[in-house]
Amino acid sequence: MSWLADLLRDPAVKNMNVDGEERFQAHSRLLAQKPMLQEVFTDFHHSFDRLDKQYLSGNGIRVEIGAGVAPIRDSYQDVLATDIVSGPGLDRTLDAEAMDLPDASVRVLFGQNCFHHFPHPSRFFEELQRVAVPGGGAILLEPYHGPLAAWLFRRLFRTEGYDKNFPSWETPVAGPMNGANQALSYIVFERDRAEFELRFPQLEIVHQETCRNYPMYLLSGGLNFRQLWPTWATPVLKILQRLISPLNRWLALHHIVVIRRKA
Repeated sequence: MSWLADLLRDPAVKNMNVDGEERFQAHSRLLAQKPMLQEVFTDFHHSFDRLDKQYLSGNGIRVEIGAGVAPIRDSYQDVLATDIVSGPGLDRTLDAEAMDLPDASVRVLFGQNCFHHFPHPSRFFEELQRVAVPGGGAILLEPYHGPLAAWLFRRLFRTEGYDKNFPSWETPVAGPMNGANQALSYIVFERDRAEFELRFPQLEIVHQETCRNYPMYLLSGGLNFRQLWPTWATPVLKILQRLISPLNRWLALHHIVVIRRKA
């Protein structure tokens, strides 16, 4: 599988330093060339907003951590776009494990594929308890733990692993993007859920759902691989997504977890 991943990897990112600012530049150029992938991110943004309105409450700012090159602010201008490293189009830098934000000032923290990059997840949860208003919380989109996701993510990325049996929440990392365990959301919110609830009694997991746009995400190539489906045939792909949605439990590549601070 590694040789196939290397073959399909977009030339623009083959020798890229994933921890440097060049990542923003390369990914921005790729995203601009992929309307289908842009639609995937927009779909993620709408899911974030829908779940915020459905499960969270309270007055406070909306902040995205790890915003990268497709910030939620592109769809909802009130969302503050932040990342741990500076990049074009971001409002500011912000470390999710040591947030320079006042106590009880945040309605929601959004995170697109960033939670599994946190070297010390417990510090993030401590910060979430501190900055979130009662009734507010976090909405995290992460790699799923179904059969297809577990098989695929273990083979796609050279800089990230996928180990559902890793004994610790903390993963040795070499940089903001290097060394992550993409199975972290499964470990914390499924395998070790009782431990999570015991250690962070102010937080509760109120909702989880799978994302159904995995065919479009996969065939768009994401931000690292070549697109495998013509953009003009996107409507056909959307029909396919609806038809196979009953199989999401086994085929989904991402899921969303909603965490609420108790009032």
